[in-house]
Parts: sequence; C-alpha cells; structure tokens
Amino acid sequence: MPRYPGLTLRVLGVGHPAMGPGRAALLSHIARTGSISSAARAMGMSYRRAWQLVESMNKSFAEPLVVTEVGGKRGGGAAVTALGKRLVTLYRAMENKASSAIAADLRRFSRHLRKSSRARTGRRPG
Repeated sequence: MPRYPGLTLRVLGVGHPAMGPGRAALLSHIARTGSISSAARAMGMSYRRAWQLVESMNKSFAEPLVVTEVGGKRGGGAAVTALGKRLVTLYRAMENKASSAIAADLRRFSRHLRKSSRARTGRRPG
C-alpha cells in the first residue's frame, strides 16, 4: 500500500525530532546532488536552514549522517553516510508500515469527512 499522504511520522531523539519527513527528504536530496546548497534549493529552503537540520541530525545520532568537504577542486560538497542512507530507508519503511496499519481505519474515518466546498455547491469558492 502506498504511504497515506496525511500521515506524518516523526522519530524523537532526546528532547527534539531526530527524523521526520523533511529531514528524510533533505538527506535524499543531499545524496542525489552531493550538495547541501543544491538540496536546499531543490526543497525551497534556505541554505542556512538546511545546514541547521544537517547539524541537528548529526548531533542526534551516534555517527554523522552527513559529512562535508570544504574547498578542493570541485569547491567542496556533502555526502550522506552509509548510516544516513540506511536510516532513510528504514524511516521510509516505517512510514509505509504505519500507513498499512491504519488503512482500514482511515477508510472508515474518511467517510465522515466533509467533501470539498466546490463539490457541495457545484461552484468554486470565492
């Protein structure tokens, strides 16, 4: 079953989130681009915010999830560690498992939700 889009799974560390959907997405973008800056741009967030999230994740785990290189021929970069990649995979599996666990309940619950205003009135709101 695909992940239910309304489900937000956060894994808490000591007093703060260690992993959530945004952090997992940031790690995936860094792994794909090799750059915190490029990953931030792809997600529509500031470089400063992306860097803060990376630092927070690195402090939350026994080993860093992202390593950086300053300067050099290519001007530095970032790489997601093997642990970081494993944790993103595990996190995504946990999201899917949680979605599967609530699927039947969600169908029953959703029957009681109000339909969009456009569907009720036949016209666009506003």
